[in-house]
Amino acid sequence: DESYTNAMVELIEAYRPEIVLAGATSIGRAFIPRVAARLKTGLTADCTALSIDDKGNLMQTRPAFGGNIMATILCTRFRPQLATVRHKVMKEAAPNSGRGGVVINFEIDKDKISSRTKVLKTVEDLEEKVNIAEADIIVSGGRGLKGRENFRLIYELAETLGAAVGASRAAVDKGWIPYSHQVGQTGKTVCPKLYIAVGISGAIQHLVGMQSSDKILAINRDPHAPIFRVADFGIVGDLFDVVPRLIEHFKNLKR
Repeated sequence: DESYTNAMVELIEAYRPEIVLAGATSIGRAFIPRVAARLKTGLTADCTALSIDDKGNLMQTRPAFGGNIMATILCTRFRPQLATVRHKVMKEAAPNSGRGGVVINFEIDKDKISSRTKVLKTVEDLEEKVNIAEADIIVSGGRGLKGRENFRLIYELAETLGAAVGASRAAVDKGWIPYSHQVGQTGKTVCPKLYIAVGISGAIQHLVGMQSSDKILAINRDPHAPIFRVADFGIVGDLFDVVPRLIEHFKNLKR
């Protein structure tokens, strides 16, 4: 963090950009706040949308108040405007061969990129091998599954479809499934071709992490559940009846 901060601050002071964007990765979240503090400017973290107003200000939208509202934040008095953006919250732009960037070779003073810290040991977390952020199909389970043992339905449907397994925060908090499967504001942001939400009501914290999916199928017995507002397809019914039927149907298609 220390060396990255020094290098970025030197670059910004040399070129004085209006806007600086970074990924809301573990590294980006760690050192960009240091950059903002050093430059005495504002930072909006974990943005889910960005746009420019008619005065050239960066409009930075992110969940606020525990994900209960979406706030649009402006930094009008200080520069640069700093924002970090979560992985896969925005659609990939179509290639434009008529546009190009300029690569600048900038030499950083070696004394400024030395670090007082060093890696002593790396410990692999086996649970983090579940990379739902890159999956084309995700089947996610929520509170409606009523227990850890019922997640077998989610795993079986996912296996039938060749999908990854996701979960809502409620299911993770109850210990039904590891955190590495969590989708949402405090979990992973995903953008699969198909997202199947099973027994998930659709709190804003969860929607933030999956609403950019190409197609969304929601299964919930409550016809007024918020998840149906963002779903392309919805099945109102008991998941313990619906999911086994889906598993059987897709298995028959593969035979």
